[in-house]
Amino acid sequence: MIRVLVVDDDFMVARLHSTLVSRVPGFEVAGVAHSGAEALARVRELTPDLVLLDLYLPDLSGLEVLRELRGDGAPGGGPDVLVITAARDTASVRAARHGGAVQYVVKPFEGRLLSRRLERYAAERREFDQLTAPGQDELDRVFSPGPEEPGAARQAPARPEADLATRPQTLPKGLTEQTCALVRRTLEAVPPQAGLSASECAERSGLSRVSARRYLEHFVATGTATVTLRYGTTGRPERRYHQV
Repeated sequence: MIRVLVVDDDFMVARLHSTLVSRVPGFEVAGVAHSGAEALARVRELTPDLVLLDLYLPDLSGLEVLRELRGDGAPGGGPDVLVITAARDTASVRAARHGGAVQYVVKPFEGRLLSRRLERYAAERREFDQLTAPGQDELDRVFSPGPEEPGAARQAPARPEADLATRPQTLPKGLTEQTCALVRRTLEAVPPQAGLSASECAERSGLSRVSARRYLEHFVATGTATVTLRYGTTGRPERRYHQV
């Protein structure tokens, strides 16, 4: 079993990532941390195999945590690190790679993306464990990018959404075309009569519930989705969103 420490300053995001990890066979959540100092303490306490690390933390930066975790003084060489962050600037990506991060996932992302990354990580661990005195062919296979690595992805046909970042911004302030497309696909993936709540949309898309609801309400305001109320026994009715 691969033991994972989830590090994110947002409690809801940390909970979501923990849920996604627990759903992948062969993985279990060893613990959660919400700051850099807490992450380092939890690593010493729990000795996880893998750390899911956000770069935006309230005290230390995630890159500082990465350097500590992958430094010479780390017990047993330290855990592997999979970066999950909203930072997409070249300096952060280069620093994470130089620091030894095994993968880099940009928020927001679809939940199944993290599942695929974890499955690939597990496969790579198994391959390394089977190596004894590898020849060059085996080493080339281990160190060559897989079909979903960045080197291979550049050869694949570009998806229509790839050009959204260059289009004129027509959404309300704070909303992006990329995330709008993600929420749209999430909503379209369910039967229109069933619809989705904001919480269900967040779980399926990898967004926070607040972000998911903002986009869903935008769809309602623009007439591309409708909303119905589901009444329970107690509390406020649940808002469910349906594609038009």
